Amino acid sequence: MKPFSLHTPRPQIFERIASLLWVIVIATVIAFCFLASSFCITLVLATFLSILIDPLVSILERWRLPRSISAVLLITAIMLAFGLAAYGSYNRISSFVEEFPSYIDRIRGMVEPFNQKIAKVEESAVRLSPERTSKKIAEVKVRQPSTWPSYLVRGFGSISSTILILGFVPFLAFFMLIQKEKWYQIVAQLLGPTNDPVEFSYRLAHMVRRFAIGNLVVGMLMAIVMVCLLFTLKIQGAAILGVVSGFLNLIPFLGVILALLVPMAAALFQSTSVVSFFIIAIVVISLHILSSNFLIPRLIGSRMNIGPVAATAGILFWGWLWGIMGVFLAIPLTGVVKLIADCHPSLKNLSNILGESSRTQHQPSMHNKHVDLPTVAAPNISD
Repeated sequence: MKPFSLHTPRPQIFERIASLLWVIVIATVIAFCFLASSFCITLVLATFLSILIDPLVSILERWRLPRSISAVLLITAIMLAFGLAAYGSYNRISSFVEEFPSYIDRIRGMVEPFNQKIAKVEESAVRLSPERTSKKIAEVKVRQPSTWPSYLVRGFGSISSTILILGFVPFLAFFMLIQKEKWYQIVAQLLGPTNDPVEFSYRLAHMVRRFAIGNLVVGMLMAIVMVCLLFTLKIQGAAILGVVSGFLNLIPFLGVILALLVPMAAALFQSTSVVSFFIIAIVVISLHILSSNFLIPRLIGSRMNIGPVAATAGILFWGWLWGIMGVFLAIPLTGVVKLIADCHPSLKNLSNILGESSRTQHQPSMHNKHVDLPTVAAPNISD
């Protein structure tokens, strides 16, 4: 940017002022999202949930069932499903905690020979240095708290705030569903008369549903493979461990580490052979490479029009902002930013940076084929 002077033409002055205002607005939004992370995550999760179940609500509406009742039934069914899954997982975890002391004894028995060898080495070192004084200076060690737990829960806060977020999400999604037409009109006003709100709604819904369905399919495939593998290796709790490892493997970068730690920790507690560790590592890493390079790009990436560099930068940015939840939601959130940039000519450069191909003019519609959608009321958009 050239330095400001009194001889600068007025159009250039206005452009620089507009650029400065954009920088201030973006910095303010990022600061708000960081400081009010719990509120923003709740809003994002509720929005995505309402987008996902809106086609089912529309189907029930066609069956002459009121929209409010349809939304209540579907959200209640989802909450019951999550409750049953959490209850089953709690029972598994409780049984594991009860058996944990026996696992600790096994680990101590495995580590004891190594401790004895280390003690012998220390004794030999003392004998080789007789001039060493017996006077010892007390050492004060300051243990720094690990940053990983704080990173994993960043954006949620404490356990109570996490429960509060999960409790507010279904209620907020319900109100978004029953007030769909109001939110559609707000989006139409924000986009302005030069943009088509039907196209924006279609592309947003298409992107979120493709992301959710694609991750669900890939996660289920990896979970089935891991469950079968752990059953074959005769590891206790193979069902829950395989499912957790399979879906953790969906998380970019960090996911492969977490997916490895879960079954390997169980194998270590159960004194499994060394060969089993190598088999688990090879299978988990192979699944991660297969899913991240072939399955997910075919099911999700090609429909989002996000470049690999932009996707990687988005994962790093949203992970820094909201921790593990930001990493998991990085792709759709980056896609939303790309979608907003497509609607404004002033953000053409940002759209070109995020996209796979440069945009020289208005982004073409994703539904060039004939689609009967209303142009005034909120559209019933479904895949």
